[in-house]
Amino acid sequence: MKHTRNMLSVLITTLALVSCAGEQKADDGWTDLFNGQDLTGWKTVAGTATFEVVDGTIVGSAVAGSPNTFLITEKTYGDFILELDLKIEHSSSNSGVMARGQFDPAARDGKGLVFGYQIEADPSERAWSGGLYDEARRGWLYPLDLNPEAKSAFKMGEFNHYRIEAIGNEIKTWINGQEVAYVVDDMDKTGFVGLQVHSIREPEDAGRKTSFKNVKIQTENLEPKPFNKDVFVVNNSLNSLTDYEKANGWRLLFNGQNSDGWRGAYKETFPDFGWSINDGILTIAKSNGGESTNAGDIVTEEMFSSFDLAFDFKLTEGANSGLKYFVTLTEGNKGSAIGLEYQILDDEKHPDAKMGIEGNRTLASLYDLIKADKQPRFIKPIGEWNKGRVVVYPDNKVEHYLNGVKVVEYQRGSQEFRDLVAISKYKIWENFGEAAEGHILLQDHGDEVSFKNIKIKTLN
Repeated sequence: MKHTRNMLSVLITTLALVSCAGEQKADDGWTDLFNGQDLTGWKTVAGTATFEVVDGTIVGSAVAGSPNTFLITEKTYGDFILELDLKIEHSSSNSGVMARGQFDPAARDGKGLVFGYQIEADPSERAWSGGLYDEARRGWLYPLDLNPEAKSAFKMGEFNHYRIEAIGNEIKTWINGQEVAYVVDDMDKTGFVGLQVHSIREPEDAGRKTSFKNVKIQTENLEPKPFNKDVFVVNNSLNSLTDYEKANGWRLLFNGQNSDGWRGAYKETFPDFGWSINDGILTIAKSNGGESTNAGDIVTEEMFSSFDLAFDFKLTEGANSGLKYFVTLTEGNKGSAIGLEYQILDDEKHPDAKMGIEGNRTLASLYDLIKADKQPRFIKPIGEWNKGRVVVYPDNKVEHYLNGVKVVEYQRGSQEFRDLVAISKYKIWENFGEAAEGHILLQDHGDEVSFKNIKIKTLN
């Protein structure tokens, strides 16, 4: 009998320990990462902000002079579905959730550095909550300019329900049931889950609180939740499309293997020199820096009217190029064919950046017409890939994006547009930029520039 009582005591003690552990698996396949009582299974890294458990909630408090601080799981995860509730009480308290997060304990003189995928909690007027940020590495992968309808999903001062799917090379996010971000990327396949308390700028913001609760994860028998809305996908895989993109009308303009669908401007065939395709990359070789004086521009065989066009480009030092649209090839001019141009340029090293009017020949601008309203931190350095995007709506509203941020907006054919044309180099062409349809053009300006991931969707 005594032995039985001892065994029973051990069993009760064991069950009690299990109930306090950081992970508790439920019958529905979810595992609680937070037990509601203490921070078992978690550790604080990279900063001095504090985390405590208050009434079943993890509460993080900002500390003056501290860098970003993270409460991270001691375990790491590969494919998973994560859900949690997050509350921000003050506009200074930017936060986020690390998914497959990484930690370098030796960085910053041994203070440590967290980096990797972070799903944003952004209480500022920018309202990019649910967007995907590559913490301490590449910066924004999915700003919410790409899905502006989702900017209203996050509610200040309330608990917001986050759902994060990291399955294979796809990361998808929801806030309060609303579809937010969709990214295809393969940089990190495993990592920890982390909760952030952001650094603060003003001393009076010390003590501001961010709260987390109901943190749970699934790692087996995962059932991805489909996106029902037509949401733009940031796809970093090489010249490929997801089934979701295909179902929503996207197709590749460049297949990564050959020049199918393209030809030289004013030519019947693709140039037999200058342009090359290697390892899925389309590159125009450096020549003499002249405009279409070597291999020449290339254009799509197809013509387009309203469309959503995305492309990646990489500049070499001092390089100049451009992507043109509504190119009709009817002007009979010398040099590059005429069309509306998304400028591709090394703003620092190429003299064209200082020409034109008030910077309207700089990177991502509507060339010689409208300057791109961009911040330096959203521009990738020379030699790295940048993401361009041009959207032409059926009502002739046009948008330019650079790395997911909208930098130009105008109405094609409006009086304002025509007034800009009247003081530009294009004033000699009647009804410039107002054609019903036209080719897409990639420019040979005598400098080495590369392209990949060129995809398009027609808009009705």
